[in-house]
Amino acid sequence: MAAEVMLMNEIEATAAQMGIDLNIDFSSIQLPPGENCGIISDDEDVYHDDQLELDSGFGNVIVVDNLPVVPREKFEKLEGVIRKIYSQIGMIKEDGLWMPVDPETKKTLGYCFIEYNTPQEAELAKEKTHGYKLDRAHIFAVNMFDDFDKYMKVPDEWAPPEIKPYTPGENLQKWLADEKARDQFVIRAGTDTEVLWNDARQSKTELVYKRAYWTESFVQWSPMGTYLATVHRQGAAVWGGANTFNRLMRYAHPQVKLIDFSPGEKYLVTYSSHEPSNPRDANRVVINIFDVRTGKVMRDFKGSADEFAIGGAGGVAGVSWPVFRWGGGKEDKYFAKLGKNMISVYETETFSLIDKKSLKVENVVDFSWSPTDPIIALFVPELGGGNQPARVSLVQIPGKEELRQKNLFSISDCKMYWQSNGEYLAVKADRYTKTKKSTYTGFELFRIKERDIPIEVLELDNKNDKIIAFAWEPKGHRFAVIHGDNPRPDISFYSMRSTHNLGRVSKLATLKGKQANALFWSPGGRFIVLAGLKGFNGQLEFFNVDELETMATAEHFMATDVEWDPTGRYVATSVTSVHEMENGFNIWSFNGKLLYRILKDHFFQFLWRPRPPSFLTPEKEEEIAKNLKKYSKKYEAEDQDVSMLLSEQDREKRRMLKEEWERWVGEWRRAHEEEQFERQMLRDGEASDEEEEYEAKEVEVEEVLDVSEEVISFEE
Repeated sequence: MAAEVMLMNEIEATAAQMGIDLNIDFSSIQLPPGENCGIISDDEDVYHDDQLELDSGFGNVIVVDNLPVVPREKFEKLEGVIRKIYSQIGMIKEDGLWMPVDPETKKTLGYCFIEYNTPQEAELAKEKTHGYKLDRAHIFAVNMFDDFDKYMKVPDEWAPPEIKPYTPGENLQKWLADEKARDQFVIRAGTDTEVLWNDARQSKTELVYKRAYWTESFVQWSPMGTYLATVHRQGAAVWGGANTFNRLMRYAHPQVKLIDFSPGEKYLVTYSSHEPSNPRDANRVVINIFDVRTGKVMRDFKGSADEFAIGGAGGVAGVSWPVFRWGGGKEDKYFAKLGKNMISVYETETFSLIDKKSLKVENVVDFSWSPTDPIIALFVPELGGGNQPARVSLVQIPGKEELRQKNLFSISDCKMYWQSNGEYLAVKADRYTKTKKSTYTGFELFRIKERDIPIEVLELDNKNDKIIAFAWEPKGHRFAVIHGDNPRPDISFYSMRSTHNLGRVSKLATLKGKQANALFWSPGGRFIVLAGLKGFNGQLEFFNVDELETMATAEHFMATDVEWDPTGRYVATSVTSVHEMENGFNIWSFNGKLLYRILKDHFFQFLWRPRPPSFLTPEKEEEIAKNLKKYSKKYEAEDQDVSMLLSEQDREKRRMLKEEWERWVGEWRRAHEEEQFERQMLRDGEASDEEEEYEAKEVEVEEVLDVSEEVISFEE
């Protein structure tokens, strides 16, 4: 009893220190109605599995600030406005909207708490309404409730960051200084990912780095070959180094499905799609743009899949990839995405819209950047049953002024192809015939670098020919077109320069009846591989466009992919696991000589490692090309040394084969001698094995060839 009194005294003393009144009138307490007094049982059977997951923590609660301060009589009206705005984004929980009131003035405090069913809906509400303008004086400031804990941990006094001593990093371009001037490539087969040297002189590969389970879906080189990216459940990672592949940076993005680098390798874009809590809602898309070197998220985009699928076709869950397309060349200054009646163009200095607004273009369905300049080519289809023609426009960024426009009539479809230097743009326009029962194809060719951007129209000799493939010559003025009907279409080559250089497009040649449906130009131009993939079973023709002659024809049965190395010296053809047989890759010389073949079961990927642009000026490159014989003497001597080494290796191989044969013959002779007694017994004691000591005997054998019966009559 005394112990209980002492305990009660301690409780009262503690309550007094904390300012808590323990004299409670229990008769005044009003319990909530119902048997459970409003306290829901924590029995697992009461909850659904998804509620158990969603109700933990405060990740699904947002705080909306800068609301109007209103008296009690306007409370319900304000609450209705807030509920209407935020219920469009997701389902607000029952009693999930709470607006605190000042107990003295009985007015609202200018902020509220909103609780959603899922953290994803809460994040989307923050993304969509932060900065929302209710009226001129009230612009919403929205934060996640969980963020307050983070802000409270910020120390009151600033302390300077600790300066770490500088440690030089690895040379990420060391692979470019290979003494043999070889190129690398990466392959994925089974659970292994391998980076290999292409040692074409030795007709083999040389292993650089190998790792099992390196990625969970695919690997991807950065555009200039500095990094190799891998994809994992938790996010993406990039790898590189001087002598091996070390992890350089991670990018947290749960369940990432796709990645894309900016052309200058400064930024990495990651994409994921998540199932909604309500099956009737669209998939929720999350896109992050990371700084590649620091791993910092520069900008994120969140919303329904429908918001990112406008104007696109294919891709994952209806979203065309990449969602954001990069412009401005290697400087990574701009990126843009297609929207409904607009193109949203962002600049990377602040990662915000240029001029804080999108480029309004009614009914735009497609756009593409020039590879070298901040110029957008966009396509708008016909409207009003043909009363408003289709058009292709060239728009300068950031000024958004229109440089050129071309109206197109009776258009059923349109595709745009930029030449790699941004000098030309080809617009393939499929037009309806007068009866509108069929279509024919023509090309609108824009000369981007010339004054006023002149346009030429090109129609094939037979304009009803179906266009199977189109490809510009890299860094050149020529293009190739596969046209006609399978199984043997024609291939035509054209030049943007006429014989007298009058700036008119001219046809160079047409190759009749080729088994080809894909075009692969060498990165340096001049040479092209005419490939027959899929239904053509891997037919290959190596063609010299300068001389308009075939260098070689070959076949890689069931080939699915063709890829030139970045220097234009070698071609890789591969059979991936879409086929169950013949998986692996072949390496060819530029003129069609098969150098070596590697077979790999469950073969998924082959990717050459890209090279960065040359630091040499076009004039210097042209000078080297003219004086190639002077520079090539050194490499000819090296080639001769390699050839002698290969010959020596061949001789060594033949010598080893001869020694192996002689060993086998010696072993056979020893076995022959050991079995001599057994043979003698089998010959009834004859001692000799020599044939000339045998006695030859002639044996006559009588053989009945035929038997016949004949009836002979006797006369008396």
